[in-house]
Parts: sequence; structure tokens; C-alpha cells
Amino acid sequence: MIFLLFALGLICIIRGGDRFVDAAVWMASKSRIPPFIIGATVVSLATTLPEIIVSLMAAWQGQTDMATGNAVGSVTANTALILSVSVLLRPEPIDRARLTPKALLQLAAVLTMWLSGISGWLTPFGCVSMLALFGCFVYENLRSAKSERRADLTSDVAVSRNTLIRHLLIFVIGAGEIIIGSRLLVDNGTVIARDILHIDERIVSLTMVAIGTSLPELVTAISAVVKKSGSLAVGNILGANTIDLLLILPLCALTRGGVLPLSRDTLWIDIPFCLLITLIMLIPALIKRRFYRWQGAASLSLYVLYMVLLYVI
Repeated sequence: MIFLLFALGLICIIRGGDRFVDAAVWMASKSRIPPFIIGATVVSLATTLPEIIVSLMAAWQGQTDMATGNAVGSVTANTALILSVSVLLRPEPIDRARLTPKALLQLAAVLTMWLSGISGWLTPFGCVSMLALFGCFVYENLRSAKSERRADLTSDVAVSRNTLIRHLLIFVIGAGEIIIGSRLLVDNGTVIARDILHIDERIVSLTMVAIGTSLPELVTAISAVVKKSGSLAVGNILGANTIDLLLILPLCALTRGGVLPLSRDTLWIDIPFCLLITLIMLIPALIKRRFYRWQGAASLSLYVLYMVLLYVI
């Protein structure tokens, strides 16, 4: 039954991701907001719901390593696995003006989390700093959406009420399938890893749980690339990463009375590796104004090495 539910979760995620991207691309075209902005806001918020739910439940139950490992591991998986796969499948030129604020916010998010918790605890001051950065992220997306929409002079964007309702329903159903599928995948995958293979909680959260809750982003990214909307995939990943770090961890701290413990391995292995992968994927893209396959290959190779070392060490 555990393996059947695990497979059912995977099916739900794949079906939901396809519907989700179709509806998101339609929303972008009809609202005159670029797919990159749609991906960084609506899509990224919806695809991070599994991470939010899993981390909050873990923090509430006192499984702090699971809560922090899921958040940090999801960012690492999003960047080193999902963005790398997207770049390997279809490397594209980028709009530096759109990418720069989102990329800098992700880098700032990783650094702020690291510096805020370097004492071994994410304190109330650190939580406030991270939430302030999240406010900057929301403001930047609203500003970008408003300016980009004004710049688009397309006149005919009217749609019938039935068409609008149908696509909104597709969007909601797709998001629901992704969330339910992720939950089935994570719950049953965790049982397989922890109870059958007897793996440490931190490692389970960084691998099985983090990759499982990141599957919505993976499916969304692959679907977007196949549908030739790669900018939506990049926007989704950057937005999801920022939400994972700046919103999930402060919320987890609030459930623990305002502070959240961070293990030594998290501070000196997991977060630095997350920062390294982020630098490899984003800095060359900002300088050269495009992603290259070598970035995807390098990040993916390092991620595989990181996964192996987690289990060996």
C-alpha cells in the first residue's frame, strides 16, 4: 500500500503540473503580465505550498531538523536539480532587467538566513529581517507586474466569463493535484526511507522530503520548457526559492515561540552548499545575459555528489 500511494502521488503531480502550467501561461497572455512575473508570483506561491505545509507540520511536532532541512534542501533541489534540468533541456537568453532583482533577492535570502542563524538559533531579529526581505520580494513583483503590464499596449484582451472561470478552475485543480500528490509522495517516501532504511531525520528532510516537495516545481518547469515558456520556469524557481527561505523559516520559528534551532551540519554544510549552487547558476547568467548548459551540468553534478556524501558521511 505504501508503494501504491507513492506511485499515486507521482501521477497526481504529473497530471496537475501539466494543467497548472497551461492555466498559468493563459493567465500571463490574457493579463499582459510576462510569464516570468507570473512564474515568480502566482505559480511559485502555489508550488511552494507543499514545502510550507510540510515544514510547519514538522516544526509544530518538534521535528526542527525536518522543518529546516526541508526548506534549505528544497532551495538546493530547486536550483541544482530543477533549474539545471531546465537549462540543460533549453538554455535561453534572459532579460537582465527582470532576472537581476529576483536573483539578488535569492542570494540575499540565503545570506540573511545563514548570518541570522550562525549562532545556532534563528532569533526573532533574524525572523524580522527575513520577513522584511520577503516584503521587498512582494513589492518588487507587484512593481514589475504593474510596469510590464503598462508597457504592453495590446488592446484586445477581453475574454468571456465562462472561459475565465474554466481556466481558473483548471489552475486550482492543477494546484490541488500537485499538493495532494506531493503529500502522498512525501508521507510514504519518508516512511520508506526512515522506517525501512533507517536514515537520519536531517538526511531524509534534505533528500526524500526536499525533492518530494520540490516535484511541483520540477514538473512545472519541465512542462513550461516543453510548452516553450522557459521564462515561466525560471521565474517559478526563483520565486519559490525566495518564499522557501524568507517565509517558511520565520513561520516555523513562530510555531516554536519565535526561535528555531539550526544544527551545526545545517549551518556549515547544507547552507554553504546551497549558496555555492546559487552562485554557479545565477552569477554567470547575470553577467552573460543567458543560461548555458555547462551551468546545468556543473550544478547537477555537484548535487549528485552532495547527495552521495550525505549518505556516506
